[in-house]
Amino acid sequence: MSEIAEPDKKPAGMTPRAKILAAALILMVGGAGFASTYLGVIDPDEIFKPTADDVASEGPDFVFVDVPQVVLALPGARPRTLVLSAKIEADADQVQDIEYLLPRVSDSFNLFLSDIDPAAFERRGILDIIRSELATRLSYILGPDLFRDLLITEFRIQ
Repeated sequence: MSEIAEPDKKPAGMTPRAKILAAALILMVGGAGFASTYLGVIDPDEIFKPTADDVASEGPDFVFVDVPQVVLALPGARPRTLVLSAKIEADADQVQDIEYLLPRVSDSFNLFLSDIDPAAFERRGILDIIRSELATRLSYILGPDLFRDLLITEFRIQ
């Protein structure tokens, strides 16, 4: 059988002349960039400096409002004390409304925590249940639009 001779194929690539032109173009663009920076035409600090909108959006638009600490004596054979500290996460412009209603929040938290069976504090996951119940009561008092979240910063039984 006869074989068909294929012509030699050269790999597709750049010719030496094209390589020299590409290198020269890269050097010219790099030199122009260096010269404009060196002469002060372009200031890299101004290019990469955050704008006023970026700086304004970086700061938090929320605050944490302290709820007065709850200290309760738990009934039972051995005397124990429950200590709970919490913070309300809210928009910065809502702080005054929340602080006005803090006595109601404290009252609601005290009533709920005093109604819990002391044996329940020994169960697993009680903190999650307490947090969700307190957030629900907070939602009833403040309304769902007045706060973002409830954070329990201290929960101690001693």
